[in-house]
Amino acid sequence: MPKGSPELTASRREEIVNACEKLYKTMSFKDITLKEISVETSFSRPSIYNYFQTKEEIFLALMQREYELWAEEVKALSKQNKAMSAKDLSAALASSLEKRQQLLKLLAMNHYDMEEHSRAERLTEFKLAYGESLDAVRGCLDKFFPSIDRERFIYVFFPFLFGVYPYSVATEKQLNAMNEAKISFKMHSIYDIIYECIMQLLGE
Repeated sequence: MPKGSPELTASRREEIVNACEKLYKTMSFKDITLKEISVETSFSRPSIYNYFQTKEEIFLALMQREYELWAEEVKALSKQNKAMSAKDLSAALASSLEKRQQLLKLLAMNHYDMEEHSRAERLTEFKLAYGESLDAVRGCLDKFFPSIDRERFIYVFFPFLFGVYPYSVATEKQLNAMNEAKISFKMHSIYDIIYECIMQLLGE
């Protein structure tokens, strides 16, 4: 790690993650390289190794940030509301994840490889953010629906999120392939898919 203030280090890491996020909006994971990322930053490719050792670590940091932002929004639900109906909570959680399309896209790719090709300390940082999101959802369930089996909810809902993006976002190539295969299939929005899942898990 280069010498410098913690603020400078955090700023440089954030710049790298932002560059990765920008590229990921128009490029696939496999096509994004450390060289491509460095072009979007104010420093050279070798300098990136001072902060991240692999491309997967950068993507993991991006996903970590997405989980942190989502957890904060979910925590606010339990702080700002005295009570929420099943429809209210389903709508609020669906809305919060609709804004986190980047998170859902990252979850839909090979999550295992990102973790496998990251250092233990980077993986631990990510798991802390993931754990915060679990606790944020548990907090809402404990407050608004204390009688439901919250662990059943968690271990159905969180794995379910891995499949939301492919069922709500498709490329023209994918849509054409489904038409050629004569598959009867209707795309649904991120909001609708998540809302319906939560309503069912809450017994509505």
